[in-house]
Amino acid sequence: MCGIAGIVALSANAPGPSRNALLRMIGALAHRGPDEQGLYRDQFAGLAHARLSIIDIAGGQQPLSDPDGPAWIVFNGEVFNYIELREQLTSLGHRFRTRSDTEVVLQAYRAWGEAAFARMNGQWAVAIWDASARRLVLSRDRTGICPLYLCNHRGQLYFASEIKAIFAANRAIPRAIDPAGIDQTFTFWSTVPPQCVFEGITEVEPGHVRSYERGRVSDYAYWTPRYPLRSDQHFISSTACNDDVIDAVRNALETATALRMVRSDVPVGSYLSGGLDSSLVAAMGSRFAGRRFQTFSVRFADAEYDETSYQRLMARTIGSEHHELLVSRQDIAKTFPNVIHHTERPILRTAPVPLFLLSRLVRERGIKVVLTGEGADEVFAGYDLFREGKIRRFWGRAPASTRRAALLKRLYPYISRSPVHMQAISLKFFAHGISATDAPGFAHDPRWRSTSAIKRLFSEDMRAASSRSDPVTELLDRLPADFSDWTPLAQDQYLESKTLLAGYLLSSQGDRMLMANSVEGRLPFLDNDVVELANSLPDACKLRILDEKHVLKRVAQSQLPAEIVRRKKQPYRTPNALCFLGKDSPAYVDEALSGASIRAANIFDPAAVERLRTKCRAHAQAGDGDLSNFDNMALVGVLSTQLLFQQFVADHPERCPRLTLSVDVDHQHVSGAYA
Repeated sequence: MCGIAGIVALSANAPGPSRNALLRMIGALAHRGPDEQGLYRDQFAGLAHARLSIIDIAGGQQPLSDPDGPAWIVFNGEVFNYIELREQLTSLGHRFRTRSDTEVVLQAYRAWGEAAFARMNGQWAVAIWDASARRLVLSRDRTGICPLYLCNHRGQLYFASEIKAIFAANRAIPRAIDPAGIDQTFTFWSTVPPQCVFEGITEVEPGHVRSYERGRVSDYAYWTPRYPLRSDQHFISSTACNDDVIDAVRNALETATALRMVRSDVPVGSYLSGGLDSSLVAAMGSRFAGRRFQTFSVRFADAEYDETSYQRLMARTIGSEHHELLVSRQDIAKTFPNVIHHTERPILRTAPVPLFLLSRLVRERGIKVVLTGEGADEVFAGYDLFREGKIRRFWGRAPASTRRAALLKRLYPYISRSPVHMQAISLKFFAHGISATDAPGFAHDPRWRSTSAIKRLFSEDMRAASSRSDPVTELLDRLPADFSDWTPLAQDQYLESKTLLAGYLLSSQGDRMLMANSVEGRLPFLDNDVVELANSLPDACKLRILDEKHVLKRVAQSQLPAEIVRRKKQPYRTPNALCFLGKDSPAYVDEALSGASIRAANIFDPAAVERLRTKCRAHAQAGDGDLSNFDNMALVGVLSTQLLFQQFVADHPERCPRLTLSVDVDHQHVSGAYA
């Protein structure tokens, strides 16, 4: 993975790209690509690249040009089927100068145009500039593993892997929080692309191609997910999770993992949480390592969140060189501002922080690439939300039934203050809208409502600005045409991927925490073939009654220790608001949540925030366990939003290191070192 950036003049009277602006952009992305930097610039466009060398270390420098034409490319990510694509292109007469996947992407675009991206299996954000046509083509991978942001300012288009690079390019670009982005965040936990949390900044949507050519803009989805239809009830009810299905899933995962192991010119390690997904990926990856396989785990000082015994069991099973990182509440509090600098958006949980610290350990151990288990819960129906939706639909067909409602007790056994333990409150909460079982968003409605309750803390101005539209209505108005024909589980999976996967899991917990320390994450569960296969499976193969990820457990029986396969699901969780409430909490907490700071940002109401803090402090001092779900989300969400405002709006930081170039020629690759 790398960092890409660029500036393109969209109108005839717009100035050409400034070389200094491009250098500032690449400087802001130094953490994404510390190995090499490069620039291209002509009268209308400029491209910048910060490289993390993974494939073709000697010959894969960027920006890369087309030897037979005027096209240049900057590429972030990996295309894992690049060898197969290269063979196809060679048969068509294309010539190659390097062994890199970047050149394959450029030649594939020459051969097939924008249709090339549908042939690619990998994770990427790419920009191709055709100088003769004055055409810029941008693309992002199917699920949004790699980020790509845009800003149209005074006739110039700025694009970059991270927003800080766009702000670094031009001080005149306005910096302001977008109320619509805040409204989405405090509904879905994240913005939903193309929406961003900053005004004037948007994201290229996952699975999309966006092009600009002499004033014309086009944007289309080259890939959209497909799921079984309700009309396939015979298929859904009669097809068992038989040996053929299990073999197909196993083979797809093994192939995906092998590609991510062997198509790298540097060693590949693996994260290991102790759960089913990361354990399965680590077990498969260890077979293709070809050397001592390294695994990395987070441990927690708080026993409620710790999974050390399972992590160590798995490391012994595969014989890996295992590394552990013990994280405390104090570690989370100390690191939190740095994490927000990298997420570039508010977060409602502290979960990204230990992953930031873990990626630093990975880099310190000399590893640039790790396998991770992200995506398994989305494509194989692993979340409690899917089970909750199934129970509530079953209950909704007989709303007066107390026995059906009692099934909710099977949910969230790992949470000390589980919402289902408070029976009277939980029944009222989950019964809301219980009869509307066919309504879009039925399963997600409880989560969206509970998160939206935080909006009670908004300032009057933020309430007025965010009330102009409803994020849930806007989301549901843009559903695919055949959404209502999908099975209920498919609908739930689609909405979970649409709202949480790209914006939070793959960004705030994924790419940003890894690339902050120059580490690339590879995700076998989001391989094209794995996703397509999982989406095609009968619901019962994924959620069999209330057994989540049923087919994965069947696959894992021959791969993992029985203790891991049979263990009750415990999703990755971390201490949250309590990290910021102790006697030794860092000074920045009081500063960020002070009345003056709250009024300056004008996102939240100072009195409401102070009431929240007083309540949380009293509970923390009482020492009777964790805070409520609302209090945890509210305090972390307010604090992260305030830090975001301070770092990107109020302070206008100049955090770009100075770049010393070894070559200073436009139209050529330039390498440099940061001083």
